[in-house]
Amino acid sequence: MPMVTVTGRIEAHAVDVWRLLTDLPGRARRHLAGPVELLTSGPFGPGTAWREPRLRPDGGLLVEEFHVVEAAPPRRLVLSSPGVGADYRITWTLRGPRRRQRGGTLTTVTLEALPADPSGRVAALLLGALAARAVEHTLRRDLAELAVAAEGPTGAIRAA
Repeated sequence: MPMVTVTGRIEAHAVDVWRLLTDLPGRARRHLAGPVELLTSGPFGPGTAWREPRLRPDGGLLVEEFHVVEAAPPRRLVLSSPGVGADYRITWTLRGPRRRQRGGTLTTVTLEALPADPSGRVAALLLGALAARAVEHTLRRDLAELAVAAEGPTGAIRAA
């Protein structure tokens, strides 16, 4: 599972989508299994770090740690997350409508797995397709929950 990408249109301005994406305390209201634990202080930007409990696709609980690598409001957010055998890079890209397109924000999230050691490479080979499907499911859920937060209860991600 070297890379998984999901794209959809959120019917809100990029500035509003960015605000929701970077509202760490608000993340718990959208999809988490508990509160966000901030590991750094100060304004949101490169160096910001936090932990968040999330539900895995199988219903189990997972605590993930994220670090902001790059923040270019309201267009691009790059996060890193250490894992077992691999480190992950998550990139959110927000684009406004192009000419002759309807409004909203074209939102793309990409997760790239970077094997950290030989065991990570072996696991990627053995579990690659299975892991990619689980990651795609999680990214689609995250994108849909962001759309609902931006658009209200009737919001749903639209295919790009």
